[in-house]
Amino acid sequence: MTISLDAAAQVYREAVRQSVRKHATFHLVEAALLVVTGIFAALFPLVSSAAAVVTFGWLMVLTGLIQCLGLISARHAPNFWLQFTSAVLAVLLGILLLRNLGEGLLLLSLLMVIFLMIEGISKVVFAMTIRPLPTWAWTLVSGLLSIALSLVLLAAMPLAALWLIGLILGINLIAIGMALGALAWAVRQSAA
Repeated sequence: MTISLDAAAQVYREAVRQSVRKHATFHLVEAALLVVTGIFAALFPLVSSAAAVVTFGWLMVLTGLIQCLGLISARHAPNFWLQFTSAVLAVLLGILLLRNLGEGLLLLSLLMVIFLMIEGISKVVFAMTIRPLPTWAWTLVSGLLSIALSLVLLAAMPLAALWLIGLILGINLIAIGMALGALAWAVRQSAA
């Protein structure tokens, strides 16, 4: 029995919708935590170099763990491995920063460029796969913003690294939280 590409895409979209609907409350809490974490990061970008590395290291570990926790119950969801890879990279980036404080902001800058680019590509791919779902554009904008922030940071290195990293991380976390919250809210409301 063969299945058309359109039929397969419909099955895939429905699987994503059901997964988000089933865990909507958790995703809304996750989104709120990401936005709050993003606001914190954006408000305190001028911290000393060592404190910035520690702060961003812990922010990345916490963000990655929150995403990993959100994915535990969605192991069979579409794009699981792509999203899981992004979350694991966040945790690894945070641990690396916490272990190498002496390396300073240049290491943080380079790692953030790589992380934001990979995360952005991951979000754009995910947005394209859920395109017919409500608020898919939020996920697309979040991914494109991550890619743009990666390029801005790369262009500003090393002079503006300290304050720009805090601002970029904050904007990125807020965008991710808003995209996730909008998707979870819309899918939850469509079920009611």
